[in-house]
Amino acid sequence: MDWLPTLSDRAGPAYQRIVDALAADIAAGRLRRGQQLPTHRALAKALGIDVTTVTRAYREAQSRGLTEARVGQGTFIADAPQLTGTTPARIPAHLDFDLSMNLPPHPPEADLEGRIARGIAALEREHGFSAYLNYAESGGSLHDRGVAAEWLRPRIAEANADRLAICPGTQAALCATLLALTAPGDVVLTDRLTYPGIKAAAAHARVRLVGVAMDDSGMVPDALRIAIQRHAPRLLYLVPTIQNPTTTTMPPSRRAEIAEIVAAHDLMLIEDDAYGLLAPEHIPFATLIPAHTIYAASLSKCISPGLRIAFLTAPDAGVNARITASLRAMLQMPVPLITALVTRWLGDGSADAMIAAVRDEAAARQKMATRALAGFDFTAHRNGHHMWLQVPPAWNRAEFAQQARANGLAAVASDAFTVADGSDTPPHAVRLALGSARNRAELSHALDRLANALRLPPPTAQVV
Repeated sequence: MDWLPTLSDRAGPAYQRIVDALAADIAAGRLRRGQQLPTHRALAKALGIDVTTVTRAYREAQSRGLTEARVGQGTFIADAPQLTGTTPARIPAHLDFDLSMNLPPHPPEADLEGRIARGIAALEREHGFSAYLNYAESGGSLHDRGVAAEWLRPRIAEANADRLAICPGTQAALCATLLALTAPGDVVLTDRLTYPGIKAAAAHARVRLVGVAMDDSGMVPDALRIAIQRHAPRLLYLVPTIQNPTTTTMPPSRRAEIAEIVAAHDLMLIEDDAYGLLAPEHIPFATLIPAHTIYAASLSKCISPGLRIAFLTAPDAGVNARITASLRAMLQMPVPLITALVTRWLGDGSADAMIAAVRDEAAARQKMATRALAGFDFTAHRNGHHMWLQVPPAWNRAEFAQQARANGLAAVASDAFTVADGSDTPPHAVRLALGSARNRAELSHALDRLANALRLPPPTAQVV
């Protein structure tokens, strides 16, 4: 089953929350025209609700023009989904430019494909492939964990192999952490706008996310104190550097305030440092309050997501063992050949060289985007891969995401990132990812098309 909506951060009856999630995912481009939805019974089972609720939701979605039922086949996204408040727009079968996937660029200077080819050839010469075709330790071998800990130590002073796990990606690390350290019904605090992966992991672990207010420096300390008192959370989740989606980076003073609150309330923080290596001058919480921080650093945003390698450090060996046991139950182990390749890169300096090249390319692309979108309201980090764009006042987020898609562009509307109590309306903003363009020329074309779309009135305002 491909589609599973998150309902915990929406208001209203369950059937309406399903319809609202469906509309948001269509607007954001996560559901495509003609895509088949789960059966009534399968979705009801996955969500733990009555099948009649799903039936009512599907009926409502069809009446709104979002879906169509095909006799004997099932329910599908309509060819021209009707999003509330919008005029139907042509949705192309193929996008010209995808600005929705937050990928790192692959500049020639990084020589990623060449390093992969040479690295794997060296592993075959030195050890033979058979060395990597058996089961391996969950969380990585002691040698691999030691290499990773040494590589992390300039950022995480107390990184140690006994408290480190090598994970098949940060998403696996997040899900394993929630399954290991929470029980169904527990509360996890996060920013009001946050990474969608933590929303998916929370839904899988059946914990409740509660969004905490943010400002230009990140999570608001007073709002965090109130949320702790009100909800007695089990964990706090933050992306403090180049936050996804807002690009906010916590300054040192805000980090110190949040660290003091976390320590004073004996709370455990999950620090997702996916972008930290793009801005290494910022000190992680895992260095400020190591006894209260579970730290995850990934290569997905600084080298390539296809490697599926992340490093998780825990406050002590006991917490690390619990998370590793959860990883073992879910995924058994990281892929041995890729782990060996990556640890080789960590040891010989290749990883640092690739990250530096990606960082330089990201900075160049941010400068391009700043010039192309001059005059529009957005936030960005000079080394980041994404931007947070406020859509012009005449538009709303769903209208603009759909209109962009009709013009061959994909962007992600704010609904995908919103964690709220149901009383808040997601901001009229979209996230733009700059790294997925194959080169700067392609990105330039995409930005020009985007800027032109921003200057147009919404379809409902056009006079025919």
